Amino acid sequence: MRSTAAAYLLWLLTFIGVAGLHRFYCGRVISGIIWLLTWGLFGLGTLIDLFLIPTMVSEANLREQVNSGR
Repeated sequence: MRSTAAAYLLWLLTFIGVAGLHRFYCGRVISGIIWLLTWGLFGLGTLIDLFLIPTMVSEANLREQVNSGR
């Protein structure tokens, strides 16, 4: 199970120059690479993610539950 608090801590690393780790944590590898290379879509995507993180974590946990049931 992924934690929203951990995702927010990874999101905070954006401000020391490493953007997108919260997206890797939530299983969004492609967008994580884009965030890493563009500093979170030039900062705008990073600010939007502030509000999207709870949804990303919930979706990642749901995918994990579905995949573990197979």
